[in-house]
Amino acid sequence: MDSRMEQALTKLKMTGVRMTPQRHAILAYLLKTMTHPTADEIYKALAPRFPSMSVATVYNNLKVFIEVHLVREMTYGDHSSRFDADMSDHYHALCEECGKLVDFAYKPLDDLERTAGIETGFLVKSHRVEVYGLCAECSSVRLTR
Repeated sequence: MDSRMEQALTKLKMTGVRMTPQRHAILAYLLKTMTHPTADEIYKALAPRFPSMSVATVYNNLKVFIEVHLVREMTYGDHSSRFDADMSDHYHALCEECGKLVDFAYKPLDDLERTAGIETGFLVKSHRVEVYGLCAECSSVRLTR
């Protein structure tokens, strides 16, 4: 078993969360995907294996994972929430054409948080950075038009 899955299962057990086959499948799907899926995408991917599972089951399990800090929910205006099981410090690039969301690494912005706290008086707990544009596929389509 992959070490991220082992760590996640240990964390769930320590917080008293009971592991069900559906919960395990949702967690495994999130840990192996890099696409930042929506709840509906997770449901559609797992429904063939779990025909009695509902979209509500997916949402309820995502809520549990968020509460124990295994997954983060990312919202983008009118679009559906996306879910990311990579809890490391990283940032996102979002395609304005197709909605593709891609991780990229950059040094942590601790100075930004510190400055924001000083200037606003906030106790800054986190930040989120995204860059917007066209992914390689969408920009190449646009160039050929």
